Amino acid sequence: MKYFSTNNKFHITGFEEAVINGLAPDGGLYMPARIPVLEKSFIENITSYSLIDIAQLIIENFTESEIPQKDLKEIIEKAFIFPAPLHSLDKNTYVLELFHGPTLAFKDFGARFMARTMEYFVRKRNMELNILVATSGDTGSAVANGFYDVEGINVFILYPSNKVSFIQEKQLTTLDKNVVALEIDGTFDDCQRLVKEAFVNKSINEKLNLSSANSINIARLLPQSIYYFEAYKQLIDKNCKTIFSVPSGNLGNLTAGLFAFKMGLPVHKFIGATNSNKVFTDYLNTGNFLPTASRKTYSNAMDVGNPSNIERILNLYSNELFDIRKDIYSLSFNDFNTLEGMKEVYDKFNYIIDPHGAIGYQAAKNKLNSTESELFNTIILETAHPSKFNDIVEKALGFEVEIPDRLKECLNKEKHSTQLSNKFEDLKNYLLSKQ
Repeated sequence: MKYFSTNNKFHITGFEEAVINGLAPDGGLYMPARIPVLEKSFIENITSYSLIDIAQLIIENFTESEIPQKDLKEIIEKAFIFPAPLHSLDKNTYVLELFHGPTLAFKDFGARFMARTMEYFVRKRNMELNILVATSGDTGSAVANGFYDVEGINVFILYPSNKVSFIQEKQLTTLDKNVVALEIDGTFDDCQRLVKEAFVNKSINEKLNLSSANSINIARLLPQSIYYFEAYKQLIDKNCKTIFSVPSGNLGNLTAGLFAFKMGLPVHKFIGATNSNKVFTDYLNTGNFLPTASRKTYSNAMDVGNPSNIERILNLYSNELFDIRKDIYSLSFNDFNTLEGMKEVYDKFNYIIDPHGAIGYQAAKNKLNSTESELFNTIILETAHPSKFNDIVEKALGFEVEIPDRLKECLNKEKHSTQLSNKFEDLKNYLLSKQ
């Protein structure tokens, strides 16, 4: 499988190079030269496959000969050590629980696979790699956990000061060793901009082997396609058309779903559910993609004003807005709507949903009226455990959720972070001083 840059289809490389580089030299995102279509028999017999089986079958299509099947299976078995259960709210509405990994967020799927894949390539090359990653919340903790103590890889996590939850900050600032937290005086978009500038800066790249752990890295994105198949597998009535409601920020989760769809997963429609940072919703409604400064909301992992993965979505659809609209519908909701959604899900279904999932719920409910909802299986992606947002849960429901034991252990540890401005020169000087 070859990969090309979204900025230049003639810049072609292999999977290993795409993973190690993270971002193409011209600043574009890597895309597979083709999306492989899976055998119909796989979809028809999907209930006989385990999550590990599904992962192997999907990912080997994108790595081909670059990772031998035996080695790939070992990577996958180490990465996916937790389930992705489908929880039924009612006969046709489901929540896909993606918070059963070590850091209680869907990003554990991508981060753990990417960490082990990079470790495999770094060992093969006998090199040292420096990972730069921007986070608006859960990415940082998943990456920190996934790469912690991995030999030959240093991780620098950029996060916006005072714009992640207390628990999220604890998860990414208490590990040390090869994981460094950089607290940026700015927004997530500033963090993402700094990472992108570092990748194209000549003096940094002459001294450091850089890669990214955001969903701009193809090794973070591909594993996220797996749980769409895993969700479909668990549906009771597979003859009913399926809609996925996807909380959307940097659009990596939605893009992974589109990859699954293009590979042959039966999907009727995707709903890209956004918060007040609704650049993508506005794009689908108006045809104009106009990045803006991000705004802080209760669903902070979606606080993105310039989503990177729009490049991949446009590429998948050859920039044809009409075709994008056929497959994706988008709605946006504010913080008040988020609290409403959380309360409604609890009152109606006795289920505690996090702020991001609440936006997915609101989008699904508003897209389908009560009659239509019976015609479809609607799957809402629940991207994080509600205990990570207990302050918001208390606002919505009047009580807090019990924090799982694996999360409690980091809360009493001391925070370690380095504060930097949102000026690129400061980041550049810091990184170069580490050599």
